[in-house]
Amino acid sequence: MISLASYLAISFALFVCGILVMIARKNIIAMLLGIELILNASALNFAAYTKFVNNNLDGHILSLFIIVIAAAEASVGLGIVIRFFQLRESIHIDDAATLQN
Repeated sequence: MISLASYLAISFALFVCGILVMIARKNIIAMLLGIELILNASALNFAAYTKFVNNNLDGHILSLFIIVIAAAEASVGLGIVIRFFQLRESIHIDDAATLQN
């Protein structure tokens, strides 16, 4: 049987990978993937604590809500990236700073 510490270790690894991807990459799509990893880590935390601590459905419902929000964030973010690529022909975050002018 998998313990709570195992779930938390996997969640921590996902969170750290998401943060590292967001810091290291200059690509907008990679940054969106980093955000997805962070959201998945938090959903895993909620589901694990619900399973091991209080045995109700609150954490699972919150995890489902996080997954829905992540899907909406991905679709809106991808739409913005596609439009940005049409305008600038690049998906690097440094080129997005020129949109302020």
